[in-house]
Amino acid sequence: MTITLRPPALALAVMFLTWTTGLWAAPAASDARPNILWLTCEDTGPQLGCYGDTYADTPNLDALAARGTIYSHCWSNAPVCAPARTTLISGMYPTSMGAEHMRSTVPMPADSLGILMYPQYLQQAGYYCTNNAKEDYNLAKPGQVWHESNTKAHWKNRAAGQPFFAIFNCEVTHESKVRARPHEAVHNPQKVRVPAYHPDTPEVRQDWAQYHDQITVMDGIVGKRLEELRAAGLEDETIVFFYGDHGPGMPRCKRWPYNSGLQVPLIVYVPPKYEHLLTPDCPRGGLCDRLVSFVDFAPTLLSLAGVRPPEHLQGHAFLGRFAAPEQPYVYGFRGRMDERYDLVRSVRDKRYVYLRQYMPHKIYGQHVSYMFETPTTQVWKRRFDAGQLSPEQRHFWERKPPEELYDLQADPDEVHNLASSPEHREVLLRMRKALRDWILQVRDVGFLPEHEIHARSAGSTPYELGHDAGKYPLERILDTAERASELAPEQIPELVQRLADPDSAVRYWAVLGLQMRGSEAVTAARGQLVGLFADAAPTVRVAAAETAALFGEPADQEALRVLIKSADAERNGAYLAILALNAIDGLGERAAPVLNQVPDLKVKDPNAPARANGYAERLVRTITER
Repeated sequence: MTITLRPPALALAVMFLTWTTGLWAAPAASDARPNILWLTCEDTGPQLGCYGDTYADTPNLDALAARGTIYSHCWSNAPVCAPARTTLISGMYPTSMGAEHMRSTVPMPADSLGILMYPQYLQQAGYYCTNNAKEDYNLAKPGQVWHESNTKAHWKNRAAGQPFFAIFNCEVTHESKVRARPHEAVHNPQKVRVPAYHPDTPEVRQDWAQYHDQITVMDGIVGKRLEELRAAGLEDETIVFFYGDHGPGMPRCKRWPYNSGLQVPLIVYVPPKYEHLLTPDCPRGGLCDRLVSFVDFAPTLLSLAGVRPPEHLQGHAFLGRFAAPEQPYVYGFRGRMDERYDLVRSVRDKRYVYLRQYMPHKIYGQHVSYMFETPTTQVWKRRFDAGQLSPEQRHFWERKPPEELYDLQADPDEVHNLASSPEHREVLLRMRKALRDWILQVRDVGFLPEHEIHARSAGSTPYELGHDAGKYPLERILDTAERASELAPEQIPELVQRLADPDSAVRYWAVLGLQMRGSEAVTAARGQLVGLFADAAPTVRVAAAETAALFGEPADQEALRVLIKSADAERNGAYLAILALNAIDGLGERAAPVLNQVPDLKVKDPNAPARANGYAERLVRTITER
């Protein structure tokens, strides 16, 4: 994948030239501009009849697919709503903007860079842009993004003859609807396919069957939207997209950057009038195996409208006047999920998916409170605790390997890890390199702790910070994160040496590397770790205190004092408090000397989004109620 990155001054110059030379101009008057309608739904993978799911009941979408193009390899980039929608609205990877974490809020890049959200470019081209109604971006909006964005927003409100771009989002497939009880099943739970990673229990079958029930309800809503378009005489003037915002709202799908969490249905209908906007490899009325992902949607949308995608966009148009060649990979990521921190990156080609776990010491099934409301999650964890699961089913509740590689042809459920297979060594190395190259190309800011993303970019933006090698030495930070998470014991001396590195993120990852290796490694560096209790970087203090408390005999009392002090959000900010509270929770009984102080913590940061404060409050409840 080729991603063009430009220094700020050059980017501004290029943008000025493109405006002044007319590359951004609307198409000529003889080229009619299509209307574009996006019909979206939540928490839905490709479990549709047109994708070969014989259990599904989706007549309206199947009919749309018969007239349109089915994209068989579409990824949402993020396996949860807010960062996925952030990718869509910006046309950029949230990892490059400091916006990967669930329901965080970071500023867009500086105005001088000319970076806007895609509806703003469409408005400049004369489109009437509406959103009905969910936004859920992790980015602060740079001015007016939509003409209308509410439950009454509609393309009917445009001026006469004005082309429109409209989104209608359907929420009936959301995770919360799948687990709502009571529910009278329409799809027979006995006939549902249970994936290999889930236990085959009545609760799991009920959840999967109810998921399909809600997809059928959604299909009916899509049918009404399409009929509304036909009744207005606009069917032949409108390009229609249907897609889900990420994979199914089931545990190990939603929130996880496997194919199971990232693959979404994408159906595109292009009327005969605009058939010239299709690409030869993806004709109307057929199946397209081109790799596409959400980061490609903004440039594709602009390309369909006859607008040249700006250079800063990190995706590639797959339709329209400015369609680009197919790219060999698509990419995924996982950061903080609600109240729990993690760092995972993934990549897939048409056959394999590769995951790199940078925090393998954190289990897959961390206790995300919202996820644990789902009956499948509850029964799955109970069965694990009782020793009643197969190896494939236990994996979610166990420590992660640093690398995972799956053959999606032979193993679509992604349960047989080929990372150590000699026969797949060449594939592993190729996928590993592709992922690392992508991280460096987009200047992934996620290798900073979330608190530090905000602290380092104060007065600027995380995107600009990430592109300043002096302020963000990504190569050295990434190298340390790789050494830390590969778990090789021979890395211990190097990690101990990096505890004194001048960059706080390098020190942070060095501490985590020792923690991942356990008691022997921590004992060897105990003096240095204790010295880091007074580090200038709060995140390093928390990491060092957590590590010392985990492996001290008994738990280090000074370390516990560092953690409880850091968990005060009013004083230290919500993101440091979330980090410290996770550490306290992970200590279990070792945190006993300070547990009585947890209920009295001030967990409301006046400068943080309400959601961030809510996550801190949620952790306090989890710790005090266990």
